[in-house]
Amino acid sequence: MDYIYVDTPEQLAATVARLSGLPLLAVDTEAAGYHRYLDRISLLQFSAAEAPGAVPRNYLVDPLALADLSPLAPLLADARVEKVFHDADYDLRILHRDLGLTVAGLFDTQIAAAFLGERALGLGSVVEKYLGLALPKAFQRADWAERPLSEGMKDYAATDTAHLPALRDALRAALAAKGRLHWAEEEFRRREVTRWAENDDAREAFLRMKGARDLPPRGLAVLRELYAWREDVARERDQATFRVLGNQALLELSVRPPRTLAALASVSGVGQGLLRHRGHDILAAIGRALALPDAELPRFPPPRRWERDPEVEARAERLREARNAVAHQLDLDPGFLMARALLDEIARRNPATRAELGELPDVRGWQVEALGEALLAALRA
Repeated sequence: MDYIYVDTPEQLAATVARLSGLPLLAVDTEAAGYHRYLDRISLLQFSAAEAPGAVPRNYLVDPLALADLSPLAPLLADARVEKVFHDADYDLRILHRDLGLTVAGLFDTQIAAAFLGERALGLGSVVEKYLGLALPKAFQRADWAERPLSEGMKDYAATDTAHLPALRDALRAALAAKGRLHWAEEEFRRREVTRWAENDDAREAFLRMKGARDLPPRGLAVLRELYAWREDVARERDQATFRVLGNQALLELSVRPPRTLAALASVSGVGQGLLRHRGHDILAAIGRALALPDAELPRFPPPRRWERDPEVEARAERLREARNAVAHQLDLDPGFLMARALLDEIARRNPATRAELGELPDVRGWQVEALGEALLAALRA
């Protein structure tokens, strides 16, 4: 795959000048979250045809070599240049977080495929179905923060955007044929405003680990200490947390906390290197948890109690049946057509008209068009 590697300010300025004003630009990002503690952007890919019918030219922009990527801001924010992403949600979040960049003029090929009734929504599956091409998979778990990038990694990265313009054309034509293009465009506009948001409850993240709810308070205290210890080590090493110590090992240590290095060595997932370099730190974290007074042990917050309302529950069930019937008619995934939580909220609000339905938070115009009458009929039943 041919590409131009952009790693100097002069090359970046020339690339932006070349891409500005073109009608369509395919975009992707690569991050290093599978390997690194911080999943920062490590590569940006662009593909664009510089003339109608021309083969797209591919660009790989290296954010680790460029201190200032602000020249990209006007290009990405120009709604006159359509930006083609596949599953843009996370790309938009880290573009905003790491580089302060926002995107206008979005066309998301994953959203487009969902509106066509596709259930396999990965880029490889959609490209294979609509373009008849098999995308390479060799570098899906590569460490994109390493330098220099291998030629294979660069070739793989260029392939990620090279086929997006043709895929966009195929999906757009199919959406137009089904009369659903305006549905997808409404969703594109909503997706454009996606921004990074900090997690305010990071200190309670250990409670969200699978299996944590089965632990007693003392075991939760051990898990909390070990989770915090792992975060510190991962941050220090700039390593993904699971590469320090896996979740299953954390849970095993919390269920049966070892007191000695010999006992720690018997825990699955605790390797000799970790035992040798960090074993005493792990035992110290466990010791702090075991020494806590009972009154200071962590506990899960009590579950919220909902007052049951038989009428609301009956309406919600009728709404789900109506949603499922329309989804079957349209050959759309029911959860994509409308999520269960939103159906439950509609059941509680009980709107009487299409206008009232459309005014509810998170209800899209295309959803009112597609199944509004079916939902209102179910509410009246």
